Amino acid sequence: MEQTTVKQPLQNALEQFQALDQKITHYYSIIGLADWDQKVMAPKKGRNVFAKAAGTLRTEVFKLSVSEEMGSLLDTLSASENISALDEVTKAKVREYKSYYQKSKSIPAEFFQEYAILTGQANDAWEEAREDNDFAKFLPFLEKIVEYKRKFAEIYGYKDHPYDALLDEFEPGLTVKILDPLFAKLREASVNLLNRIQKHGKQTRNEIFEQTFSIEKQKDFNRFILPIIGFDMEAGRLDETVHPFAQTVNIGDVRLTTRYLENNVRSALFGTIHEAGHGIYEQQINPEFEESVLQSGTSFGIHESQSRFLENMIGRSKEFWSYFYPTLQEYFPTQLAHVSKDEFYRAVNTVSPSFIRVEADELTYNLHIMVRYEIEKALISGEIEAKDLPEIWNKKMQDYLGITPLSDTEGVLQDVHWSFGGIGYFPSYSLGNLYAAQILRTIEKVLPEFKSHIENGRFDVIQGWLKENIHQYGKLYTPNEIIVKVSGEELNADYLVDYLEEKYSEVYGLEEK
Repeated sequence: MEQTTVKQPLQNALEQFQALDQKITHYYSIIGLADWDQKVMAPKKGRNVFAKAAGTLRTEVFKLSVSEEMGSLLDTLSASENISALDEVTKAKVREYKSYYQKSKSIPAEFFQEYAILTGQANDAWEEAREDNDFAKFLPFLEKIVEYKRKFAEIYGYKDHPYDALLDEFEPGLTVKILDPLFAKLREASVNLLNRIQKHGKQTRNEIFEQTFSIEKQKDFNRFILPIIGFDMEAGRLDETVHPFAQTVNIGDVRLTTRYLENNVRSALFGTIHEAGHGIYEQQINPEFEESVLQSGTSFGIHESQSRFLENMIGRSKEFWSYFYPTLQEYFPTQLAHVSKDEFYRAVNTVSPSFIRVEADELTYNLHIMVRYEIEKALISGEIEAKDLPEIWNKKMQDYLGITPLSDTEGVLQDVHWSFGGIGYFPSYSLGNLYAAQILRTIEKVLPEFKSHIENGRFDVIQGWLKENIHQYGKLYTPNEIIVKVSGEELNADYLVDYLEEKYSEVYGLEEK
């Protein structure tokens, strides 16, 4: 961190700002722990009051973030005569708080608290509705959440589309105008490739997964691979939940969750690798950013790039299974005794339209995201209403993937995101794929032995490169700055289109276009 000489009034403001930043970050650490506990450990009967308590704490943090003290400090630190005296790290902290302050200062605290409590309670309602295949149980909560998000969009402000205001929460600077052409190019290429696979592709042995795989052995294998691929188990843990997620309490306490299915070994296996990508990112952030707003990943899209990169571009690669498959066979000798490494590799890359996003293959996954993206845009603009979502969802699934869900549990109720108000989040997943392909193209150039490192279990080399070029920076840079810094250009959909074409032409024995 560069040293800069500053005048005393500015020094006083800096000290107050750093103290406020640390206080807010400490609160968020406790909130993160509470969120994890509610989803993983808390008994159902206590969750309603738990949600209210968590909502109260979130409101106190919100008040600090939009307080007169914060506003005054931001005015002082960002004044033209002061900003040049700040080092790069402090400028980034001011940028992060100022962005939030300007968007949120007009939100009444009572309004925010009502929303925080609502989303806490909505998670339980969603879980129950999903379990009972009863959209009506979740609908009242979803209608209120949509109403709040529409109001938030108006308060935040936007230029062209109200959804832009919500996208910006998860991917600063992203708009519908930027996203639409990226997704259009990806959608067209994905649908075309899917059609060629379905018509001309050589079948994979996907039936090998239609067996029983002991959950206890799945757990053992996941705990075996986590430290090898780079997740520090002394600075994290792995637990079970309904919907897998990663939760950071602090850089030294990053918690992963996964879901085990006895009849679907791929679910927990690749779900765990995916969440490990998130966790490793958080664990490798510069310790100097601990206890500050910079102590997390720069955006949800960049975060997803790390989880999708590890899950798919490494975890579903031929080289990955060259290293791990013999061990997996030891864990499941009966199920995999007569399955070759190449057959297994092709099987884990089977392309087949399916209902559940988190279990979708790498190619059709992006089509799942586009279903949600189109629905969210229309919800926030008022073109559609929450009550119509089951019917709209099913139609879009038929249009995009050629299949129609048989129940709301495997349809509109499958994702947790809307229950916590995460409207605007879903595009981050496909953005992550786009970023990841661009990062892959770079890493293959600068690390010519990249594939060899995977095949030899040298994930430390790969994670070291990711730490040096992405992870260590936390929120120091914006997502656009990071991708330009890493690859030399802004986000470009061509890299993912080319990657998918090359990989699946090889897997399915197609002639490349």
